[in-house]
Amino acid sequence: MKKLLLVIGYSLFVIAAAGCATVIEGAKCVAGVSTKALEDGRKTAIKKTFNFDYITCDTKVREVLKKTGAYIYADKKAQKLIAIYMSESETTPVGIFFTEVDSLNTQIELSSPSTDAKEIESKKIFNFLEGKTDKLEDEKGQVDDKGLFGGK
Repeated sequence: MKKLLLVIGYSLFVIAAAGCATVIEGAKCVAGVSTKALEDGRKTAIKKTFNFDYITCDTKVREVLKKTGAYIYADKKAQKLIAIYMSESETTPVGIFFTEVDSLNTQIELSSPSTDAKEIESKKIFNFLEGKTDKLEDEKGQVDDKGLFGGK
């Protein structure tokens, strides 16, 4: 029994010392569902403001995420954050943050530890919000330099 308590105590210490702010956040890091890296990465996020209110913007982003096969692993409405993996098999995390500029304009920020991931996802989302829905064809998310999927 003492050994079990010692192992549990040591495990909690390791989780807490894993670089995350709290024991809960440490456990999320170990489980792979933490959003701390995404929140920290906002200073290098790709940003764009759209002429949509927050609710419309959020709804449209969720629509494009569904169409492109992204997997939402965290949905923090209070922080106006959707955390995704690029797909169920491609678990590179990308954070989508919403900031209400005013009642009719919303800024979207995409952050990720991977520059490629945030660029790919931002092009998908931004193209969709700009009405360029024909550019969502490639389910793998391969984007060329012009923001076109599958080289089309």
